Amino acid sequence: QVHLVESGGGSVQAGGSLRLSCVVSGYTSTSGCMGWFRQAPGKEREGVGSIHIGRGASYYVDSVEGRFTISEDNAKSTVYLQMNSLKPEDSAMYYCAASAPVNWWASCALDSQEFAYWGQGTQVTVSS
Repeated sequence: QVHLVESGGGSVQAGGSLRLSCVVSGYTSTSGCMGWFRQAPGKEREGVGSIHIGRGASYYVDSVEGRFTISEDNAKSTVYLQMNSLKPEDSAMYYCAASAPVNWWASCALDSQEFAYWGQGTQVTVSS
């Protein structure tokens, strides 16, 4: 059973930083995708960033490119989302997600349909 637990959310002023963590258990694939998604009230869930856990290749939505960084620590079974230069529009519930095993050269598209396992979310609030 795959289990994902997010932490690290909170309230911060615009321009500040937060690091979200996602502890993963029960995930045995060496070629899969881990992703971060967010959903603000009244809006659709949006893919923020993803990483291929075998190749280490990462992908981002344009709105966070250059500000957010996704990384993994295999020894700790943890995926991180470092968020810098936060803006009020980054406020949302942030979710960690894992895909079923994928091709080694898969591009880990930021499509929630491609992710089979989800955490419960952690809230991020950015004030102006």
